Amino acid sequence: MATETNPRGPVSPSPAAGVLFDKVVKRFGDNTVLRELDFEISPGERVTLIGPSGSGKTTILRLLMTLEQPDGGVIWVNGDSLSHMDRGGRLVPADERHRRGVRKKIGMVFQQFNLFPNMKVLRNLTEAPVHVLGLSRDEAEERARRLLDMVGLADRIDAHPAHLSGGQQQRVAIARALAMEPEVLLLDEVTSALDPELVAGVQNLLRDIARESDLTMLCVTHEMGFARDISDRVLMFDQGQVVEEGPPDKIFNDPAEQRTRDFLQAILNA
Repeated sequence: MATETNPRGPVSPSPAAGVLFDKVVKRFGDNTVLRELDFEISPGERVTLIGPSGSGKTTILRLLMTLEQPDGGVIWVNGDSLSHMDRGGRLVPADERHRRGVRKKIGMVFQQFNLFPNMKVLRNLTEAPVHVLGLSRDEAEERARRLLDMVGLADRIDAHPAHLSGGQQQRVAIARALAMEPEVLLLDEVTSALDPELVAGVQNLLRDIARESDLTMLCVTHEMGFARDISDRVLMFDQGQVVEEGPPDKIFNDPAEQRTRDFLQAILNA
């Protein structure tokens, strides 16, 4: 189905900053995955999405990365519509050039690392800043070396991804996302592909980044301890809608909704 224009018609004042989903609908065939979804992330806020598989969490990240397009509603990222653009005072579905421009504000760390296997670590970090942001090779390499030092991999700068452990590859993927200096960082089950002994190191790195930066962060995870530690706010999703939201202590210690209690009991007792 073609993407609908904004049902409200004329362009309304854009949100000043942060991420806003305004009545967003996403369908796959006859299956409606997101049902007029409304939610907002403030600038610098760390928000984690929890909920059962198939509830729509990863679809939200894919929409923000423009890997999928919404079937209704509008997505805003720091004052710019990601899903739509202004044409004659009305919002119409965005073209690829517009989406690409807004997408530069967003970085993503994937579950499966997605590093370029034919490129050494340094070039994995410099390729996008040079070709997308227009940095000089020297500027991009200086930024990459600083980030690799931050994630503890300065000594692996000339290695190929195949010669790194899973935990090291994920650290490179995190550094690569940060090399674009995004305003919003998306984390999609970033430890689920790792061996258990490697999980803590990656989680600790992301906790440090959350504490020491002003990045807006949106995380999807089944690691409830990680969600508790990294989040300012937790959203419980089910069937494409927010069932409940609140601070981590409230959601994990005293959830208001039975659906949240059932989910947490199932996942914590698994």
